[in-house]
Amino acid sequence: MLDHFAIATKGGVVLWAKDYTDVTGNPVNALIQDVLIQSTQTSSTKHNSGSYTLQWAFANELNVIFVAVYQKMLQLPYLDDLLTLVKRHFVARFAAEIRMLTDGDTASFPSFDSFDEEFDLVWQAVEERFEQMSKSRQGVPRKFEDTRKFQTTARGAKLELEELAQANEMDISRKPAKMRSWEDRHGGHASDGKKGRKGKKGKENRVWDGKASKESSQALDFSGGGSESEANVAMLVDEKSKGVRTKDGVYEVADVAERSDSFQLLEGKESKVSTGGIMGMFRALASGRVLTEDTLAQPMAQMRSHLANKNVAADIADKVCQTVARGLLGMRVGGLQNIRTLIEQSMETALTRVLTPSSSTDIIRDIDHVRRQGRPYTMAFVGVNGVGKSTNLSKVCYWLLQNNKRVLIAACDTFRSGAVEQLRVHVRNLRALSENQNVEIFERGYGKDSAGIARDAIAFGASHDFDVVLIDTAGRMQDNEPLMRALAKLVSVNSPDKILFVGEALVGNEAVDQLQKFNRAISDFSGQARPRQIDGIILTKFDTIDDRVGAALSMTYVTGQPIVFVGTGQTYTDLRKMNVDHVIRALLRP
Repeated sequence: MLDHFAIATKGGVVLWAKDYTDVTGNPVNALIQDVLIQSTQTSSTKHNSGSYTLQWAFANELNVIFVAVYQKMLQLPYLDDLLTLVKRHFVARFAAEIRMLTDGDTASFPSFDSFDEEFDLVWQAVEERFEQMSKSRQGVPRKFEDTRKFQTTARGAKLELEELAQANEMDISRKPAKMRSWEDRHGGHASDGKKGRKGKKGKENRVWDGKASKESSQALDFSGGGSESEANVAMLVDEKSKGVRTKDGVYEVADVAERSDSFQLLEGKESKVSTGGIMGMFRALASGRVLTEDTLAQPMAQMRSHLANKNVAADIADKVCQTVARGLLGMRVGGLQNIRTLIEQSMETALTRVLTPSSSTDIIRDIDHVRRQGRPYTMAFVGVNGVGKSTNLSKVCYWLLQNNKRVLIAACDTFRSGAVEQLRVHVRNLRALSENQNVEIFERGYGKDSAGIARDAIAFGASHDFDVVLIDTAGRMQDNEPLMRALAKLVSVNSPDKILFVGEALVGNEAVDQLQKFNRAISDFSGQARPRQIDGIILTKFDTIDDRVGAALSMTYVTGQPIVFVGTGQTYTDLRKMNVDHVIRALLRP
């Protein structure tokens, strides 16, 4: 249960607040003075103040903080969703008043009291969704008849044979086969000669000049839309991995650790101190002495190696360890548990600052804002070869269709054979899967200027009232200068609202090299005074890495941009949000 919820400016001016019980002291002011002013890059984390825990989120564009206060002993796992939705509703409703207040354009303080009822509705919707998800995750014990052990019993074996017999897979009454005689094998007595033998079917003549037989034509005709084709389309959506729809009608993708069994290890129990691992590195420091650079040198070297084993790029691991070491210098430790707490807090603070988005990731809100300007919202998908740009573009398209957006896909990969046909198949599948069938493809074939195709697609989308234009680009290696120049031209000519880099979660140091060179190429070859940079990241193949999630840390550290989505499979619903807390726990786990 919440004790207090407040919305305030970063300077400490309270815009709206609601109390559920008497709160001792002023934990919100303490949070602003002791934490936020000193850690300006932190936008979402937790902080303990006395007997309270404070969890907050930033609206970066308005410098407004949303703070929830509750008893330290409680666990409220739905608070992340509550903060996100409250932020969305409050900003959408009072953005103009907040800007006037911060800019000094108003003589009187605006009233935000009308938000009380809307807050209660949002909180109720979040609690109901959390209860439904909790019930859906509760496992039901299997019956003994459904286990392998039951099949080894006499009753289980008999039932299995009966089921197979009913399915005509075997005849339980047949007797063991006897060795066949010469007559049996050759269809009669030896004197019958070749009479008993079946005649061998001769080879059919080849059909030339495109004149196929009726049977061949029917076998190759997949345009009928029969039950088989419908079943194949249904396989492209995993009902268990679908997202949830909020009370205000927004379809949100699921969190990466909530749905997929591949990530249950992120929820595992913390390793004991006696097992070694990351805390074993600091065992020698628990002697009551003051921490210096010399005493921290060896543990930090082991920490650096640990992060590298988690796929964190070497340079990034070194910088993170330097940050942690600076925060520990001069501290006196008084026991193993004390040093454990210090290390965990320092590592979590450093990693949270890197992984927490410093810019907005609410794409639906951005789309609505751009649509009020009378033009479509444009997103360009860029990256190296074979990382899954077209596949993840189609997943994002499915997500947009679930939010009732009209989507136009621009086929700007005019280099790879089959790229346009691949998008046609995706469009056909998405139309079959979604009640909202407002998705089309804009294509001009192969060998054309991709920047010109994107420009024409955006103009087409604006004239035909499309909400979003998704621009698919050709995969290119970061060292291929001609293709990188073509990408910079596409970006500078069309100025997409969002440039998403699609990268693999499997890479380590290569991720840093790819992102740095893509950013440098877009900047150097654009010919603009204020060139664009990558705005966000889609991390693919996240279901193949277990807890080696270092690529997420490396990519966000290099660009300073958030990971908007992660891909976890091949179906259109295999798109997830990255949970920062779970990634941090995976990085710290031995």
